[in-house]
Amino acid sequence: MNNDLSYNAVMARKNEIMIKSVGIDYSEFQQGPLAFDYEGMMKKAGYPLEQVAAIQAETGVGNTPLLEMRNITELVRKISPSGYGARIFIKDEASNPSGSFKARRAALSVYQAQKLGYKGVICASSGNYGAAVASQAAMRNLNCIVVQEVFDSRGLGQPEIIEKGRACEAYGAEVVQLSVGPEIFYVALMLLEQTGYFNASLYVPFGISGIETLGAEIASQSRALAGRDPDVVVVTHAGGGNVTGTARGLRKAGSARTEVVGASVDLSGLHMASDKDFNRKSFTTGHTGFGVPFATWPDRADVPRNAARPLRYLDRYVTVTQGEVFYVTEALAQLEGLERGPAGNTSLAAAMALAQEIPREQVVVVQETEYTGAGKHPTPQLTFARENGVVVRRGDPSENKPGAEIVIPEHPAQIKAREFPLENLRRSYIKNALQACGRTTLDAREVLFLIEETSAPRAFVEQVLKDSGVVLGS
Repeated sequence: MNNDLSYNAVMARKNEIMIKSVGIDYSEFQQGPLAFDYEGMMKKAGYPLEQVAAIQAETGVGNTPLLEMRNITELVRKISPSGYGARIFIKDEASNPSGSFKARRAALSVYQAQKLGYKGVICASSGNYGAAVASQAAMRNLNCIVVQEVFDSRGLGQPEIIEKGRACEAYGAEVVQLSVGPEIFYVALMLLEQTGYFNASLYVPFGISGIETLGAEIASQSRALAGRDPDVVVVTHAGGGNVTGTARGLRKAGSARTEVVGASVDLSGLHMASDKDFNRKSFTTGHTGFGVPFATWPDRADVPRNAARPLRYLDRYVTVTQGEVFYVTEALAQLEGLERGPAGNTSLAAAMALAQEIPREQVVVVQETEYTGAGKHPTPQLTFARENGVVVRRGDPSENKPGAEIVIPEHPAQIKAREFPLENLRRSYIKNALQACGRTTLDAREVLFLIEETSAPRAFVEQVLKDSGVVLGS
C-alpha cells in the first residue's frame, strides 16, 4: 500500500485504486488525451438489460408501478389553455426496498462485488444512494461503509442528510460523517485502499446499467396504461446518472422519440463546498449545484471516466424553485394521497408546468419518487431554513433568492419551468475538455467525440473550438 495519503497523491492514484476496487482499467478505453470509447466501456463493464432486470429481481428491486396523477392532471388542466394539459404519470420508485430509484444502481454494484469475492462495499453519498447500497449489502451479506458529507463547521447538519444517515445505519452500514468540503471522494478512495472493499461508486458503468431498467419499464408501462410511448419524461438531474440511465433504457425499449427533460432546483449563487452556504440550501440533491457542474465536466467524480454523461441524452433542461417543490410536495400528498420526498417532486413541479404547454392526449412521466421520513418533510426543512436566517414566505416564486428567501406559491398557476439553455452547458463542457487535455489542435476523431459528448450539431462544436483558438486537423 502507498503510504502517501496526501490529497494530491491519493487522487493521482485514482485509476490504480479503480482497477483494484472495481476491476475496471479505464486506460483500456482511452483514445488519446481527449477522447475515450464510452460505448465500449459501457458494453464491457455493464450488463445487458435483461440480465440487469434478473439481478435486480433477486433483491426485490424494480417493476415499480406507474401511477396516473388524475387529480393533479385535472388541476393542471384548469390553468392550461384549451386543449392542453397532458396526462401526468409518476413512476413510484419509493416502492423499491430502500425507497428510491438508487436501489437500481446499488443492486448491480453490490451484485458485482459479491460475484468478484469482495468482503464489503464503499460508497460516497449524502443520502439515498448510501441507504440503497447499505440495503443491498445487507441482503447479500457484505460489509458496507458510507462516506457522507453532513456538517458545517458548527457541527450542524441538515434534517434531510441526518435522516439519510440514520437510514444507512439502520441497514447496518458504518457511516463516516464529514464536514462540507472537497474531501468526500478523497476519503472514499483512501478507505478503498485501506479496506480492499469494492467501490460501489455512483459513477461506474454498473450503476448506470442499473437505471436502464427504469427507462425501459417507463416505456412498456406507458404503452400498457396510455396506449402510447411517453411523450416527455422529466428526470431530476443532479450528478447525471439518473438522466443517462433512464434515457438509455428508453432508447433500448424503442422510445427513441421521447423527449428527455432534466429538472433541477435553482440554487444558483450558492457554492456546494462553502461552509457558509452549506446549511442555507434546503435541497441536498437534484439542484443546479450538482446538475450544472456534472453536466459541464462529468469526470470531476471519484472515477477516471464517469459513466454518467448527461449531455449525450438531455433534450431540454429546466429549473424550478425551492418553494415550488415544497408546494408540490404538499399537493401530491393532499391531492393524490402520496407522501413522498423532495427529489422526485422536483420533477413533478417541472412536469406540472410543462404539461400546460402539451396537448391533453399526450403523456408526461415523472421518472421517480423517493421515500419520505422525519428529516425530509417540508416542516423540518423549512424550520431549519428559518433557523439559519432564510426567510420563508408565501408569494410569487419568481422572487425566490437561493440562500436568502424561499417563496412558496400562492396558486398553482405560479409554478414555472425556467429554461436553462443547453448551449451554455455544451459550450462549458467543450472548454473544460480542452483545459483538461491541454490540446490546441484536434483531429477529426476528437471533434466527433465532442459532438457525441454534447449531442450538439457539428457546426456548433467547431465554432466553439475555433473561438477557443483550437486548430482543426484532418
